[in-house]
Amino acid sequence: MVITEVRIKLCEENNERLLAFCSVTFDNAFVVRDLKVIEGTKGVFVAMPSRKLTDRCCRCSGKNHLRARFCNQCGTRLDDQRAMRAVDGRAKLHADIAHPIHSGARELIQAAVVEAYSKEKERSKLPGYVCTYDEFDFDDDVPMSYGGMVTEMGKTVKAHGPHSAPKGTHFHGADVPVPAAKSGRPDDFASGIV
Repeated sequence: MVITEVRIKLCEENNERLLAFCSVTFDNAFVVRDLKVIEGTKGVFVAMPSRKLTDRCCRCSGKNHLRARFCNQCGTRLDDQRAMRAVDGRAKLHADIAHPIHSGARELIQAAVVEAYSKEKERSKLPGYVCTYDEFDFDDDVPMSYGGMVTEMGKTVKAHGPHSAPKGTHFHGADVPVPAAKSGRPDDFASGIV
């Protein structure tokens, strides 16, 4: 596994511990977004992207975050101790969406992100600084249309041949795949009749 790109988006100067958001690209093939660079008690560290854990109200089955004291739907008071606890006794309120499996991978990611953060912070002091975090990899400034995506997909299918497509896929024009409609006639799907 090789980290091929790290993009940093610096946060506004404030009293918060959150310093930046970042995305990490692996092997020019897979990207993980929304890692956080945080100022901790022992220095800067990287937090993996996560989501808030939820549970359901025992009275109305409404969904609530584990920090909620009252149900969002019916207002019933919720048990403050309902969250699972970690080994150290702290409530587990978030679950990682993506994370390294072993400490070696975590250290590799942490080192690359902290180094990129330091460089981005220095770059931000230069005149004309522009953050590259939100850039997209399009050839034009305009997002690709549906027709453009179908054309691009058709190039991929053409390169592999029409016989490598999944069963039930029909081809029109320049070997661009169109899924079959329920009636089995590909023209129904293409015209929007399903």
